[in-house]
Amino acid sequence: MTTPLIFTLATLAALLYIVSTLALTGRFFHIDGPKDLMSRGLAGVAALLHLVSLYFSVSAAGDINLAPAAQNMSMTNVLSLVAWLMTVSMLISSFYLKNVILLPVVFCFAALSLLLTILLPATYVVNIALKPGIVIHITLSLFAYGTLTIALLYALQVAYTNTQLKEKSTALLHSSLPPLMTVESILNKLLSVGTLLLLIAIVSGGLFLNNMFDHQHIHKTVLTLMAFAVYALGLLGAWQWGWRGRPLLLTAAIGSTLLTLAYFGSRFVREVLL
Repeated sequence: MTTPLIFTLATLAALLYIVSTLALTGRFFHIDGPKDLMSRGLAGVAALLHLVSLYFSVSAAGDINLAPAAQNMSMTNVLSLVAWLMTVSMLISSFYLKNVILLPVVFCFAALSLLLTILLPATYVVNIALKPGIVIHITLSLFAYGTLTIALLYALQVAYTNTQLKEKSTALLHSSLPPLMTVESILNKLLSVGTLLLLIAIVSGGLFLNNMFDHQHIHKTVLTLMAFAVYALGLLGAWQWGWRGRPLLLTAAIGSTLLTLAYFGSRFVREVLL
């Protein structure tokens, strides 16, 4: 259920994300650089509104049909939470890494996730307060998914920069993009951290969940294990055989696709289509 308060907060946050995106993209290759200070300020306000909207959407305060101790962990709410985590992480990192090309992508994703909570309201009631082990598993899973999704964005930036360099494009001369080696270093670190978090999330699921291999959840477990195998292979290739560029982009893209299907595939069918 979308209350008027949630509708107002989510709409305002989405609009601010979009305005922030426009403020950045209009001056990507300007010699003076994009208006990143204004954009980050607007995005910061949007992230605050986003957080408040999430609180009311997830908690019983956002739905009169939920019990006081229950939470609405619907697919759209989880997606919005992941988007918020990614936005805050990228905003914080933008203060010491001038990498504004990824911010519009993250802001648009956050705006889209907020609009989905309004347009496709769904309810998936859980009571995580009674199951601290599940809280740990969900938290690790969210951070792993967010970290690896950001890694995919960096992999796309590496591919874009490589293409521009091969074509000897002059656009890079007037851009505020960081050096290619810096981005590749960040990509490798994100893949390493994200894969480690994913491994710990899988282990925590084995410890705290009793239904990982039930008929209803077996596909999630298998897809998650496949994603971990893909990421592990990509890291092994980077460490042992010096994989760069396209191989790591394929690793991030395939792994992210598998995780998205694992986390949201069946729930999209159950909560939205049905």
